[in-house]
Amino acid sequence: MIKTDKNATVVIVGGGIAGLALGNFLLRKGISCIVLERHDRDYVEQRQRAGALDAGGVRRLREWGLAEVVEGHSSGNLDSVIPLLIEGERRQWKRDAHSEDVGGVFCPQQILVQNLIKVFLRDGGDLRFGAEDVSLHDIDTEHPLVRYRDAAGSTTTVGCDFIAGSDGFRGVSRTAVPEDVLTCSTHEFGYAWLTVMAQVPATPPSVLAVHSRGFAAQITRGPSASRLYLQCPLTDTIEEWPDDRIWNELDTRFGAPVPTRGPITSKQVVPLRGVVFSPMSYGTLYLLGDAAHLISPMSAQGMSSPSMTPTCSPAQSSSTSRTTTPVCSIATPTSAWTTRGSGRQRQSG
Repeated sequence: MIKTDKNATVVIVGGGIAGLALGNFLLRKGISCIVLERHDRDYVEQRQRAGALDAGGVRRLREWGLAEVVEGHSSGNLDSVIPLLIEGERRQWKRDAHSEDVGGVFCPQQILVQNLIKVFLRDGGDLRFGAEDVSLHDIDTEHPLVRYRDAAGSTTTVGCDFIAGSDGFRGVSRTAVPEDVLTCSTHEFGYAWLTVMAQVPATPPSVLAVHSRGFAAQITRGPSASRLYLQCPLTDTIEEWPDDRIWNELDTRFGAPVPTRGPITSKQVVPLRGVVFSPMSYGTLYLLGDAAHLISPMSAQGMSSPSMTPTCSPAQSSSTSRTTTPVCSIATPTSAWTTRGSGRQRQSG
């Protein structure tokens, strides 16, 4: 069955941090929006990713009247002294009390997502889970369309003024931008991180280590879980990292045994790189979060970058103001970045 739904000012594709933050921002401006999310609610609210939100992200949420989504749910203060282990020697890392970066919190992503969903629905937001086969149409006109298949198998078409593509690096939104328009700038760091989810608490909430064998860290993901990071060669595979080797290597780089070992629930080798797409808007389509850029996960950019991105999106536009220029300002790629687009590849700078 095919049906046409009511129009909305903005259709947001993707219900992650960026999409949910934007949806809540729009509601507070009285702008109608619909959020389409491919997965079901249980999946979205339970997936564990980032665990820290920097001061900029916290400040932005508070400025938009969303302080409740982080207050009372954090697992510690990001501004407290963080142990920094250099070749096993313990030092203390604390930001300047007068820095604008002071005010971050440790808050597992699933908690932030749960709270953003709860507030969005409570305030009358339209959030549709199980939206499959999303496609964007007529984005170079004043009347774009979004088509998707719902959980019941029906195909629905929604008209709107703007589309916000916040469906991640592998989502469909960015593919709607013509190939001869889109440019991709990348930087490869030359190594990977072994990222591990373990069912053990992180006490304190964050420990960072710099060692001749590589970087290492343990960062909280809630009261009973933590994310472990180990720098490793790009050629490593997870088969080369059995659980005992992971814990032993963490002990070595920390210079002392980890206080608690426990079950490891997932592990992945992730090549570390930066990716920035330009332009970040085309016609009536705006790209947000990982759909627009992938930044190194260091410094908690996993949540902080998406939570800041929506402030440079349709939330600042109106139905009578349209632009085809980039909506966010990202640092210009240096000579260390490789730029590809329109069938070319060069060193930018």
